Amino acid sequence: MVSSRSAATARSQSAALRRRGPVLERAILEAALEQLSTVGWSGLTMEGVAAGAQTGKAAVYRRWPSKEDLVADALQAGLPTLDEAPDHGSVREDLYELCRLVRDAMYSRPGFALRSVLHECDAASAERFHGLILKGVIEPSYRLFGDVVKRGIRRGDVRPDATGVLICDVIPALMMFRSKVCGSEWTDGEIAEMIDQVMVPLVRSHTG
Repeated sequence: MVSSRSAATARSQSAALRRRGPVLERAILEAALEQLSTVGWSGLTMEGVAAGAQTGKAAVYRRWPSKEDLVADALQAGLPTLDEAPDHGSVREDLYELCRLVRDAMYSRPGFALRSVLHECDAASAERFHGLILKGVIEPSYRLFGDVVKRGIRRGDVRPDATGVLICDVIPALMMFRSKVCGSEWTDGEIAEMIDQVMVPLVRSHTG
C-alpha cells in the first residue's frame, strides 16, 4: 500500500517533470545561483544545477550548452537593481544609505554568486563575464556614487573638484577588500566609520 507521504513525493516529482518554458528556466537559473553562492564557481556542475532544479541534465544543456552560458544568464537575471541614489539632504547620510544598499546586494545570494565568479574562475572564463559585470555592477555603482557627490556639490557640502574616478573607486574598493581579505561583513557601524573617517573628509567642501 502506498503511504500518503510517498504519494505526495510522487506528485511533487511528477509536477516538477511537467514544468516547461519560463517556469523551468527560472528554476534552473535559481538553482545555478544557489550552487554559485554555496559551492562556488569551481564546485558548480551542470548535474548539480539539474538536481537543484529537479529536472534532467538534458533540459539544462538544451538551453545552455556550457557552464559559462548558464552562469552568465543566472547572474544577469539575479543581480539586484540599484536604480536611484538616496537623497536625505546631506552627503554623509546619502553615502551611508547607499553603502548599506550596496552591502545588502553584496551579501545577497546573487552577490555571493558574483563574487565566486570574480575570485575563482580563470582569466579566459572571467573575460566571458566582463561585459555583464561592467554593465550590471560597475557602471551602476559609479553612477550612483557620482550622483551623490554631484548633488553634494550643488548643495555646497562637497568640494567642486571631488568628481574624479578614483573617488568613486574608494568605497567599492574598501568594501571588497575588507569583505574578501579581512572577512568583514560590514555592519552598520563599520559603514558609518568608513563614511565618517574616509569619505566625508575626502570630499568635504573646504568652506563647509
